[in-house]
Amino acid sequence: MHIVCPQCMSVNRVAEERLKHHPKCGKCHGSLLTSSPVELNEANFSTFTGRNELPVVVDFWAEWCGPCKAMAPVFAELTSELSTRVRFAKVDTEAFPALAQRFGIRSIPSLLLFKAGQEVDRIAGAMNAATLRAWLLQH
Repeated sequence: MHIVCPQCMSVNRVAEERLKHHPKCGKCHGSLLTSSPVELNEANFSTFTGRNELPVVVDFWAEWCGPCKAMAPVFAELTSELSTRVRFAKVDTEAFPALAQRFGIRSIPSLLLFKAGQEVDRIAGAMNAATLRAWLLQH
């Protein structure tokens, strides 16, 4: 299975059964599966969403957005809980408006789910942990 390092964006091959053993990057030796969402930008977005074999959920958010701030702890909690099943990432729409425009983000928070670089689903609005978990695990 291919896993992208959140620090150096190198693609690592990891046996699926080893995901629970905190695998390290072969290049930078950082942890491949982090307990916090990965901050994406225009330079690393395609690599992270396209080269990971685990699904990637991306939270499009902004600092001024109250619902985004309210959902941030839920997103962080599930990042830690589901790190061996789903990769979690965030895009600040104020810092990277071209990414928001590219994906037609009209309201935030918006969560987009990617598999092999292709968007497979999206949902908008803040949600609790149970709702977000159910949405992610149905895919």
